[in-house]
Parts: sequence; structure tokens; C-alpha cells
Amino acid sequence: MFVNYTSHLAFALLLFYSLHLQAACSDPPVQGVIWLDCDLQGRDLRKVDLRSAVLTRSNLSNADLRGAKLGNVDLSFANLANARLEKARLNAAILVRANLSKALMEEALLDGAKLGRANLMGAKLERARMRGASLYQANLTGAVMREAQLQGANLSQANLNEVDLMGSNLTSTNFKRATLEDAILKDANLSKANLEKANLLFADLSNADMTGAYLVGAQISDAILDGALLDNALWADRRRCNPGSVGECN
Repeated sequence: MFVNYTSHLAFALLLFYSLHLQAACSDPPVQGVIWLDCDLQGRDLRKVDLRSAVLTRSNLSNADLRGAKLGNVDLSFANLANARLEKARLNAAILVRANLSKALMEEALLDGAKLGRANLMGAKLERARMRGASLYQANLTGAVMREAQLQGANLSQANLNEVDLMGSNLTSTNFKRATLEDAILKDANLSKANLEKANLLFADLSNADMTGAYLVGAQISDAILDGALLDNALWADRRRCNPGSVGECN
């Protein structure tokens, strides 16, 4: 009798949870909405206000979120592949392990966002603002991030192979143990950046400002450094570059 009651209770709870989940996924897009595991692919969510919403593990692939207010939203483990997020406000958003491959994120606001281990392969982040964002072990292979603002961001152990960061502000950014093979860093501001043990093989650093950068243990011998400013940079072999060093550490 007890076993029968327990199984009925378990079934009732499962049914309740299922119905509640379905209802939650059909809730309107408002601040603080809870959309867990919801299928929202292709949904038109332009300029909606979803601040502090919970969208964990939801499918938003190909969704249109242009100009949406997504501050403090929880999108961890969400699928945002090919989503449109141009000018979206994602300040302090949680995007841990989210799939943002080939997402369009030009001029998006991501200050303080958490993107640890997120997939941003081929994403478009031109002129995006990502100051103080955490991208620990994120995959940004082939991402286009021209003129992005990443001051103080954490990109340690991130995969940045073939990324385009031309003209970006990378002041005091942490690239410790990151891979930047074949990356384009031309005209970027890398002053005081931490590039300890980073892989910069064949990276284009021409005309970059690397004043005071920390490069101890970095693989930089085959990088392009034409016109790069290296004043007071701490080089791969622990040499301190003299003031006025351009293109090579003197």
C-alpha cells in the first residue's frame, strides 16, 4: 500500500512539474521571467526587457534579441547559436558554457558578464563592450572583435586562435596561458596586459601598444611586431624592454 502511494505521489509531482514547466515557457517576456529548458528557437524578442530572467539551458538558436535588455540574466548552458544580439544589453549576464557560435553581437554591452567556457566560435563582436568580463577557457576561435573594449577582462586559457582584435582596447586584460595563434592584434592597445605563457605564434601585433605588458614565458618569436610599442614590457626571457623599444625588445 505504501509503495503504491509513493509511486502515485511521484507521478503526481512529475505531472505537476511538467505542466508547470510548459506554463512557464509560455509566460510572456518580462523582467524576471523563468524560462528553464524552453524551446525558443527563432523567437522574435527584439527590444524585450528580460532583466534578471532565468533562461538556463533554453534553446534560443536563431532568435532575434536585437536591442534586448538582458542585464543580470542567467543564460548558462543556453543555446544561442546564430542568434542576433546586436546592441543587446548583457551587462553582468551569466553565460557560462553557453553556445554563442556565430552569434551576431556587434555593439553588444557585456560589461562584467560571465562567459567562462562559453562557445563563441565565429561570433561577431565588433565594437562590443566587455570591460571586466570573464571569458576563462572560452572558445573564441575565428571570432571578429574589431574595436572591442575588453579592459580588465579575464581571457586566461581562452582559445583565441585566428581571432580578429584589430584596434581593440585590451588594457590590463588577462591572457595568461591563452592561445592566440594567427590572431590579428594590429593597432590594439595591450598596455599592461598579462600575456604570461600565452601562445602568440604568427600573431599580428603590428603597431600594437604593448607598453608595460607582461610576456614572461610567452611564445612570441614568430609574431609580427612591426611598429609595436614595447616600452617597459617584460619580455618572454624576463628582459625589461627599454623605453623607446619599437618592433623589438632592446
